Amino acid sequence: MPHKATEPRRHKIPKARYRVENWAAYDAALRRRGDLTVWVTPEAIAAWTPPTTSRRGRPARYSDIAIETGLMLRLAFGRPWRQTEGLLGSLMRLLGLDLPVPDHTTFSRRSTDLAVASALVRTDGPVTVVIDSTGLKVFGRGERHLEKHGGTARRCWRKLHLAVDPATGEILASALTGNEEGDASLVGPLLDQVTGPIGAVLADGAYDGEPVYRAVAERAPDAEVIIAPRSTAVPSDTAGSAPSQRDRHIQRIVERGRRGWQRAVQYGRRSLAEVAMLRYKVLIGRSLRARTLPAQKAEAKAACAVINRITSLGMPTSRKVA
Repeated sequence: MPHKATEPRRHKIPKARYRVENWAAYDAALRRRGDLTVWVTPEAIAAWTPPTTSRRGRPARYSDIAIETGLMLRLAFGRPWRQTEGLLGSLMRLLGLDLPVPDHTTFSRRSTDLAVASALVRTDGPVTVVIDSTGLKVFGRGERHLEKHGGTARRCWRKLHLAVDPATGEILASALTGNEEGDASLVGPLLDQVTGPIGAVLADGAYDGEPVYRAVAERAPDAEVIIAPRSTAVPSDTAGSAPSQRDRHIQRIVERGRRGWQRAVQYGRRSLAEVAMLRYKVLIGRSLRARTLPAQKAEAKAACAVINRITSLGMPTSRKVA
């Protein structure tokens, strides 16, 4: 339900209450999130150090798996690189593994061009994709400093674009760009990362437009596109003879009103993308630790993989209390 629809009487509407029906399982999942049980597969041990090559120059001592492991540990535990180096070294000693641990400068340098696996989650059947974006702070003075001392705001932001499965809460695809990139231009690259068929695509009014519908049709011709048309949206010239999905949405809004259209197409599922963004900012943080854009992209991709590992332990099943 859009906030502006209830703005005049918002103070009179009681806050909705929800009850977690699987509290016992969810409580156990929350405890497992702090479990320090770690194991290293034989495949990871074999690939920890790359094989020697006949090329000139000093050979690499650590593979991308070693660097990605350190990056995910850093994001999961919220530690700087030096503490991450000590954490990974202590894990190797506890496990009795004779594997070299990269130092903090190697972690920082190698994470700049790290190619993190693009496929976050592999799906089998048709999946519903909810797309949205949020801002992540890079550097600059905070709001409290500006309020106390004045001055001009010199903050830098990046935009994190996410494609979320509303049924499981898992992040299917992600992309990090500068704040000058438009949201609609990232729909195609996000859908390219989704493995498996796409059943429906949901987004808010910022994605309303023919380019988005075209991008979805090129990758999933049979997918249902549910995007809130703008208040000034008008049907196309072919709406009478061959209406498009956008034309049908506009016609249904004229017939039932915007709230009736939202109930008919279950537009409320779109808010689950905002829940995933809140989960990212609570578990990982509201700012990026890396300084360069390539390193920030690798950090955001690894952070989404960490969140998927955490949510796979268990998620709450909530029911609205009347």
